[in-house]
Amino acid sequence: MSARRDGDPASDDGRKVRLRLGELRRPPMRDWVIRFAFGAGVSALAGVVSVLAGPRAGGLFLAFPAILLASVTLVAKEEGARQAAQDVAGAAFGTVGLYGFAVVVALTVTVWPLWLSLTIATLTWAALSLALYATVTRLRR
Repeated sequence: MSARRDGDPASDDGRKVRLRLGELRRPPMRDWVIRFAFGAGVSALAGVVSVLAGPRAGGLFLAFPAILLASVTLVAKEEGARQAAQDVAGAAFGTVGLYGFAVVVALTVTVWPLWLSLTIATLTWAALSLALYATVTRLRR
């Protein structure tokens, strides 16, 4: 995915979603370490909470978007608040899709073969996330 600076003509509302694997080399190694450490820390905290308070309480911590907070902080610092806000919006779209994924799995995993349940759930996640992105993009125009 491309990272764009504020004021860049490519960051207009007419932008398209692109995958640029070369962009993965752009952030300094320090940024990757911060993201990994924050995510690992939240996951470890979820494990401790699970042991102390039970799996339901620990599961709430696993739902915490650990890497998002570290990533958004770094993106805001490096690329500006506008790009960070766009990243948060994208995460929100993906989260809505994950709700759809969870509903499909919950309704089908005991009735359908596992591979089919997970395939349909993944397609539901992608469809909901992309539809929400397309809807919000059209409404902003």
